[in-house]
Amino acid sequence: MSTPPIDPPVDHPVDHAVAEDRNLSVTEPKTHAAGIRAVAISMLRALRQQGPRKAAKNLLGLNQVDGFDCMSCAWPDPDPNERHTAEFCENGAKAVAWEGHRSQVGPEFFARHPIADLATRTGFWLESQGRLTHPMVRRNGGTHYEPISWEDAFDLIGQHLRALDSPDEALFYTSGRASNEAAFTYQLFARAYGTNNMPDCSNMCHESTSVGLAEAIGIGKGSVGLRDIHEAELIVISGQNPGTNHPRMLSALEIAKQNGAKILAINPLREAGLLRFDNPQTPRGIVRGTDLADEFLQIRSDGDLALWQAFGHLLLAREEREPGSVVDREFVERHTNGYQAYAKHVADVDPDAVCAATGLEWAQIERAADLLASSKRTVNCWAMGITQHRNAVATIKEFVNVALLQGMIGKPGAGLCPVRGHSNVQGDRTMGIWEQVPDSFLDALRDEFGFEPPREHGLDAIASVQALRDGRASVFVGLGGNFAQAMSDTDVTEEALESCRLTVQISTKLNRSHVTAGRDALILPALGRTEKDLTGGRTQRVTVEDSMSAVHSSRGRSTPVGELLRSEVDILCGIAGATLGDRYGIPWASFAADYDRVRDRIGRVVPGCEAYTEKIARRGGFTLAHPPRDSRTFPTASGMAEFTVSPMSVTSVPEGRLVLQTIRSHDQFNTTIYGLDDRYRGIHAGRRVVFISAEDLRELGYVDGDMVDLVGEWSDGVERRADGFRLVAYSTPKGCVAAYYPETNPLVPLESFSERSRTPTSKWVVVRLERTAG
Repeated sequence: MSTPPIDPPVDHPVDHAVAEDRNLSVTEPKTHAAGIRAVAISMLRALRQQGPRKAAKNLLGLNQVDGFDCMSCAWPDPDPNERHTAEFCENGAKAVAWEGHRSQVGPEFFARHPIADLATRTGFWLESQGRLTHPMVRRNGGTHYEPISWEDAFDLIGQHLRALDSPDEALFYTSGRASNEAAFTYQLFARAYGTNNMPDCSNMCHESTSVGLAEAIGIGKGSVGLRDIHEAELIVISGQNPGTNHPRMLSALEIAKQNGAKILAINPLREAGLLRFDNPQTPRGIVRGTDLADEFLQIRSDGDLALWQAFGHLLLAREEREPGSVVDREFVERHTNGYQAYAKHVADVDPDAVCAATGLEWAQIERAADLLASSKRTVNCWAMGITQHRNAVATIKEFVNVALLQGMIGKPGAGLCPVRGHSNVQGDRTMGIWEQVPDSFLDALRDEFGFEPPREHGLDAIASVQALRDGRASVFVGLGGNFAQAMSDTDVTEEALESCRLTVQISTKLNRSHVTAGRDALILPALGRTEKDLTGGRTQRVTVEDSMSAVHSSRGRSTPVGELLRSEVDILCGIAGATLGDRYGIPWASFAADYDRVRDRIGRVVPGCEAYTEKIARRGGFTLAHPPRDSRTFPTASGMAEFTVSPMSVTSVPEGRLVLQTIRSHDQFNTTIYGLDDRYRGIHAGRRVVFISAEDLRELGYVDGDMVDLVGEWSDGVERRADGFRLVAYSTPKGCVAAYYPETNPLVPLESFSERSRTPTSKWVVVRLERTAG
């Protein structure tokens, strides 16, 4: 495990990214996930970064009913009586250790490190320095961050916001880590201030899901609960790597396999977490594990739309041969619209075109279709391997088409399961963090608080960068996250942030967004999920919503790492009070002193959250209503679930070019890098690698181990580069390569995004390879 030194002395300028990879080595990839090795790594990280006492307190409270919710992925918790003492995965343990870091980044650190030096450091190094402990400011023209009081920080923000010609010149970004209470407070402040400019991390990941599902079934959320996974006959996993990105999902898959389920995996890379799970909490897991994928389709990047249209074609062909064997006629007739047009469209599917788009043989596709045809309870899971393509919304609607065909919505053991990647990204959207929030939500906000919210849609993440770049916005406030590294087109994004009059980052640890900052720049240190929140002189709790619409409370256990840390709710209320004063009579100080007062308002504004304060007091919380799941009612314009007809796209690339998909390592959560190892893929002590097929290596004249620069090609003619990567021969379809983000985010053009959802196309980037000079 690789950890950079804490606070080394400032040295002469070097390429720290290259130096970080100097000990890079490659071994054979693994064919199983978790196991005793995962336990050992989890414990070692926890002890080293937190110490034994704090590590034990935090890990024993992680994902427990009376503890705190993991700040990592949004996988749901089991029922309260079914939870293990160790109800966490390796990456959850890493996240807790990372947040509970004993080292501190305070005024002395910033005095030693000018921003010019910090700007040369990697994101891994920056976050490894420890927890932020003091409010800090870099004044216009300054070279260092300096301490500032909370009151002066709030006043500075208020001065900047009040000085803008229009509220729409300000941007209020939200990370999926923010609690429901913080999210509700934040959107209330932004709308009371006068703007709907609320970009969020969902814009970059599952926005395609939100759009596609809302248009097809009337709600942009998945239609299953955890028990449905356990009871499914078939689980389809598309564009997702559960072993790294959602490891607790492996336990649910193991239960399903023990109950007789089959798993169909569809993914360009043959990931360990799709092959076998060695559950370290069971004797079987330690001895031999559980095999997962029964059929593995190693599909070309962006071949999923064609594949699912082929599934529809084959299922309807089987229905024609064996009437009643596949199509749920009663469901289709009572609950859907557009079936005939869909059936006519997929009847004309060309197998040759499908094979060209997917890189698969028709016989493989037929075997997979047989699994679908024979299943009476199918759960379809997907993640960003689906959502970050130009045709992502259309692909998700093809998932819906097949589910509607077989009546797989609103029945036990079946449904649609988008697996969200950040712990409360779905809850933030429920609370109103959305640049296109519906008028019904704004009406409820108006009726509750007595002001007329802005009605014009705001700016999403891509439009926010464009507005900063073009001088139409000049203040950026970030509630958590690392916007500079999370967004596409890194150079453009960082220049946009640096053009701001003011940037405000509400954070727990140092990151690149603090060093590519505005002329005035504030760092406001926040409490972490693991820490006790005693705001207002009482023990506070917050709430979150998981991928399956379950809402529950979270309460930290550890003593805060610094006396000056404030909760996100407290910080936001301080900013709002300093900016708006008593405008509209909103009781910001009361909200900060008692989060129940925020929850009371949530209960009167947010659909499905009536009596919110009382509901979250229940053991394990409650589950939000979902009409398609609960009653097979579909809140679309037609009142029916919609079959959709989409043209099949078969995208080709110029000769000698490759399609890059950006991915996480196993030592990573989103832009947070816990270490430099990706042991499942055989990568150790480094990150600048490109996974490439042996056939592409031969055809392009390279060998495993060669160093190359990646050059992005896009229609704007701009040459985007990411230099100094080692080629690694790997099992991936010909023409498709993969590399880690955020290192390769500079290659994703800002203007390359999904149709309808405007999600960056981080899984389809056309690149060429050039040998690294020297």
